[in-house]
Amino acid sequence: MLALRVLELQESGQTIPDLRQLALDCGFVDLDEDYDILLRDVCIRAAKSRISGTDTDDVRIVHAVEALDDIDKNVNELSERLLEWYGMYFPELELTGEPLARFVMAFGSRGNVPEDHQLFDKASKSMGSELSFADEELLKAFASNLCGLYDTRRQIESYIVTGMGSLAPNLTDVAGGLLGARLISIAGSLEKLAAFPSSTVQVIGANRALFKHLRSNTPSPKHGIIFNNVIIKNAPWWQRGKLARAFAAKISLAARTDFYSGEKDPSIKEQLEKKLSAIRKANPNPPKKKSKPKGKGRKKRGGRR
Repeated sequence: MLALRVLELQESGQTIPDLRQLALDCGFVDLDEDYDILLRDVCIRAAKSRISGTDTDDVRIVHAVEALDDIDKNVNELSERLLEWYGMYFPELELTGEPLARFVMAFGSRGNVPEDHQLFDKASKSMGSELSFADEELLKAFASNLCGLYDTRRQIESYIVTGMGSLAPNLTDVAGGLLGARLISIAGSLEKLAAFPSSTVQVIGANRALFKHLRSNTPSPKHGIIFNNVIIKNAPWWQRGKLARAFAAKISLAARTDFYSGEKDPSIKEQLEKKLSAIRKANPNPPKKKSKPKGKGRKKRGGRR
């Protein structure tokens, strides 16, 4: 506690008393060497306390989301590489992504595709070049590692959804586990997300569009990453702005409820559904385009000279 108090005084800029002299005068220690040993032990304990204090549930969620982003980046690049590489040997194969990786890992050469497989005809009539044994083994190992990344990605997604259910049950109920976790990741913590107004929550993740709006006076963005939710994504274009505002307002309320009380409140989701239904009923058709005012025509120049 003494070391933590000293750290608090340092951060606040207050004057720190001469602890060494105070300890000697009070008989707490007899020699300077004893004080040095005590100070070392106290500082180590304070450092351990500070480090362990940073290991919170929302910090672990943030790390998991960032790991998911790293895996997505690597998976996309490796999938493209496998598609181009294996395409030389089996160009008729129309698989991409994980199905392609599973196929290559299972069969390797197209000559290993069994007769009862749906791709046997394409494999037997393929115009691709022959695959050597060394290339086949290398491609199968490559595809196996790629499949491992896909499996790891699903494990991380499951971890995030489970963790969000206990960390932020209301946010998970309103926005979903993955979107809620991504909002926390961008904000930095659940506490910071709870402090954001709904207008900020609405455009989180739309940094480029927001900066462009501020610099060149273009229309402001109507939504950020909350667009990934089906509420906004599957809505008609003329409803998205209003739906995004209502959705962001309930996300902000859910985050505050999770941070300050931690108890699940089903009424937040119910209120959101009523609000969304009202918006959809009030705006069934797209707005009519405003007709441009007819200006005076430009006078034609010319005539007899």
